[in-house]
Amino acid sequence: MRSLSSWSFTSSALVALGMMATVTSPIIMSAPVSAQVNAPTPAPAPTPAPAVTTPSFADVPADYWALPFIQGLAARNVIAGFPDGTFRPNQPVTRAEIAAMFQKAFTLNPVRQLPPEGFRDVPSDYWAASAIKAAYEAGFLAGYPNNLFQPNQTVSKADAITAVASGLNLSPSGSVEQTLSTNYVDAAQIPSYAINQVAAATQANIVVNYPDVKTLNPQGGLTRAEAAALLYQALVRLGQVQPLPSNVAAVSYIVGGNPQTTGDIVSIAESSGSFTTLTSLLKTAGLADALRQPGPYTVFAPTDQAFAALPPDVLQQLQQPENRETLIKILRYHVVSGDLPASKLTSGEVKTLEDESVNVKVDTANNQIAVNNASVIQPDVKATNGVVHVINQVLIPPELAQGEQKEGEEAAVRVKRNYIAVGGNIGLGGNTALGSGNFAVTSKFGITNNFSIRPGAVIGDDTVFLVPITFDFAFRPTDIGGGDAVISPYIGAGVAIGTDDDTDIGLLVTGGVDYPLSSQFMITGSVNASFVDDTDVGVMLGIGYRF
Repeated sequence: MRSLSSWSFTSSALVALGMMATVTSPIIMSAPVSAQVNAPTPAPAPTPAPAVTTPSFADVPADYWALPFIQGLAARNVIAGFPDGTFRPNQPVTRAEIAAMFQKAFTLNPVRQLPPEGFRDVPSDYWAASAIKAAYEAGFLAGYPNNLFQPNQTVSKADAITAVASGLNLSPSGSVEQTLSTNYVDAAQIPSYAINQVAAATQANIVVNYPDVKTLNPQGGLTRAEAAALLYQALVRLGQVQPLPSNVAAVSYIVGGNPQTTGDIVSIAESSGSFTTLTSLLKTAGLADALRQPGPYTVFAPTDQAFAALPPDVLQQLQQPENRETLIKILRYHVVSGDLPASKLTSGEVKTLEDESVNVKVDTANNQIAVNNASVIQPDVKATNGVVHVINQVLIPPELAQGEQKEGEEAAVRVKRNYIAVGGNIGLGGNTALGSGNFAVTSKFGITNNFSIRPGAVIGDDTVFLVPITFDFAFRPTDIGGGDAVISPYIGAGVAIGTDDDTDIGLLVTGGVDYPLSSQFMITGSVNASFVDDTDVGVMLGIGYRF
């Protein structure tokens, strides 16, 4: 790799990158009973799957078949783990437990009433009494003769599918017999009362079968992992979560899911809604075509949220031609030669294509993987030329991270906050130089991240010195002239000093915008009003040197 073309920009960018906050939050685990007694909450808008937060359970490894379903529902608080940090994916689900899951997963609108006396075997103080009542009244579950519910009875897979199909009012179309015989080798074992509902659920892509997608095992007990898969697909049907990406292994167990053939690493990133920034930077750096080659490669891919944590001017400057070498170094530091799925990752140093190593930490006890300071939030996205591990921070090559953090912070401050500018003033009325057309100078010196002092002067027959203190808003993205840019608005007040016959001091109010043209130059515009002897108003425009 060639040397950097802009070390001053690199120092600024690295500090900003190093200070990014993670986007992963820990999940609070509780016992099933305490996790399932809360009232249902309105379903939120659709969110990408799996969710950004990444729940982890000691007994659900990174390559577990139902991991995306479990993570998705745990992040939505539909299901929970146990106090010992486990999920117990193979544990059977009881009727009371699935009622509680329904209450958490769906908005249960009553379609019938439970008699006032309720079920004989569900006391009013039973932990799942409210969930059972809600699931029954919404049409998901039914009782047994003699007014019994049998809350501790294990739910069969056919009964669970029937409950979901009934609660969602699903109806089969076409030939039920053909639907079942085409999709299941054990269709004959489906109970007669469940045939229509299983067919409807199959056509709705709600049924998930592991390890053989064509074996339903309808009378077997429903496990917690299978419940998670079933409920996740039901939420997909309702449009409350998005389908799993076609390249995730779990999709192959969805009956009728018709997973598409995975593409290369770049194609997968382009087809996902989570890597628009990464794909744009790969193209800018000229690395996109390289990552379409056979490889294989392992890519630690930062999400759009990871890049969004950067100040907008850093992203903008990374895409400038003079900073292309810096961008290439950063992107190559995310790529490893070879196919390294999560099962092959071990703690230690792994060399990247940038010829610098990343530090991988595998926490098998908590089922977590870290790369430097980033967390893997979705492992093992398969591609035809390798594998992608989704991470929540941008990785920084050690070569670029050299130098003391304090010096980097000072460089970042100088680039973003300070300047001296010259320009002109357009007078809008008044008796001093501020109220007429004159030459002007202004400047900005950052006091804190949000406050600055901006001394300046309008030079004329009655020169006026302006000394305001301003509140600086955060840089905001905008679209100027068809391209991305950043602006920094500010408002403030201070003193205006008139220098006519006598030195007069009055109130000054100001407001304006700074717009960076490059890492060295910027333009500024402001409206100033002074109240010395009379009211003077002027519009100041200038171009400045940033330092």
